[in-house]
Amino acid sequence: MILQISSGMGPVECRAAVGGIYKALEREFSDIEMITSVKGEVEGAFSSIIFSSERDLSELEGTIQWTCKSKYRPGHKRKNWFVDVSIIPEVEEIGEKLTTDVIRIEKFHSGGPGGQNVNKVETGVRIIHLPTGITVSSTRERSQFANKQDALKKLSTVLKEMNVTSKDRQKNDAWSKHAQIVRGNPIRIYEGEEFNLTFAKEKEEKDTL
Repeated sequence: MILQISSGMGPVECRAAVGGIYKALEREFSDIEMITSVKGEVEGAFSSIIFSSERDLSELEGTIQWTCKSKYRPGHKRKNWFVDVSIIPEVEEIGEKLTTDVIRIEKFHSGGPGGQNVNKVETGVRIIHLPTGITVSSTRERSQFANKQDALKKLSTVLKEMNVTSKDRQKNDAWSKHAQIVRGNPIRIYEGEEFNLTFAKEKEEKDTL
């Protein structure tokens, strides 16, 4: 599953919230992998983060409200900030444009679980898209070929999303969703400077009902 956390056209506080939510997801899920991001003007802030996970995180999709006084603008009255989490539909077919003149493929030892073969053989694959610098990698499969295909699919998905949003950000429905984040009925509300998602616990409790 590939998802995007976006601040839309929100101010620095929203971009800080994007970074905070992503950090919380990294703490909670070991398989979270950043694919590409657009950094904000302060440390830890991002206007957009696209990432992948082997888990079903569809319950995160929607508007997230962060309630916290701004540490960037003391005295500022507003304390409700909104970000959007959306699922990016994965590309079924690998684009023909991803030829060797626009990408560089690197191989590395996957490491982690999977037996000694994983550590001895370079099954992990990293692909760099030379025109943009976007880097994606895959270690989820046991074979190098399968990881290459997975990484190419991830890269195709991200490039497609970037192309869609850059063509006409004002008219495109997908970008409008990010640019004009709906403030009503957020799926989650967090207060204070830390994001304690406890998403895994919530999902586990629902699954046992």
